[in-house]
Amino acid sequence: MNYFNLPKIDLHCHLDGSVRPQTIIDLAHQQNLTLPSEDISEIKSLMVAPETCQNLDEYLMRFELPLSVMQTEAGLERISFEVFEDAAKENVKYLEVRFGPMLHLQNGLTFDQIIGSVVKGMKKAEEQYDIKGNYILSILRTMPKDRINEVIDAGAKYLNDGVVAFDLAGSEVSGFCHEFIPYAKYAIEKGYRVTIHAGEQGDGQNVHDAVSLLGAERIGHGIHIKGHPEAYALVKNEAVALETCPSSNIQTKAVDNLSSHPIKAFHKDGVLITINTDNRTVSNTTMTDEVRKVVEEFDLSREDYFAIYKVSVEHSFASDAVKQHLLQFAE
Repeated sequence: MNYFNLPKIDLHCHLDGSVRPQTIIDLAHQQNLTLPSEDISEIKSLMVAPETCQNLDEYLMRFELPLSVMQTEAGLERISFEVFEDAAKENVKYLEVRFGPMLHLQNGLTFDQIIGSVVKGMKKAEEQYDIKGNYILSILRTMPKDRINEVIDAGAKYLNDGVVAFDLAGSEVSGFCHEFIPYAKYAIEKGYRVTIHAGEQGDGQNVHDAVSLLGAERIGHGIHIKGHPEAYALVKNEAVALETCPSSNIQTKAVDNLSSHPIKAFHKDGVLITINTDNRTVSNTTMTDEVRKVVEEFDLSREDYFAIYKVSVEHSFASDAVKQHLLQFAE
């Protein structure tokens, strides 16, 4: 299989974890910011997480540098354009990017400016390349809740015109879903689709809660339904797709190594899985790498790969027209 040429779909990719190191340097100069170093390899080393981190929180530290240059409309638009450009150049046909608008308020931007800028960058890439995309608005579980509905309201203007879904992200504690029921409900009423980061760090109950309490149609990671029969059954019976991110799961110690990742067992048992990057820069990966690793480690056939590709299409938050377009690549 030529992994580079395969059509690919990435449903779980974080904007601030997928910034080019050179762009950090360029934007810091434009914005008169002082960087820890001007050397691109040093900047990259500050952005790429170690092969294995102590935990998810150590991994999440790698986002501080990119966020420092993502506080202007021009910076956000450029970074958005580039993540779609990078994906398009490795034959990703559809990309859903998630980001937390609340992380971009340091220089006084409004939520409308923040969301509008990333959508503009994406649309520019869609015009230039054979790629389609959408944005998912992530609420960080650790941040104050007083402005969540403002984010939802600001994004509503862009619904089905660049923005499609609501997400909860960041450090995962047991039982977090209960606190976010009113916000997920509000988002659904406004017309958002729902995907929730859950079951990345060892709590299958969080996945059960995300589906049953928050209306999640997809789960970010979700690997710890293994060992939680109720969550496993719910995900399987309700056809909730898991957004698996193999390299990232190894880095954050969600799994020990690729061979112990439950992705193949899930796939064989009819649990819906998708393959995704999570963070192109922080995990030092591409969709080509992720697909190659999974196909080779688990000895998947071309038919297996395209079955997963079709799950990604069907469970994407793309319009029906875009889904039809994407399915033609799976012939």
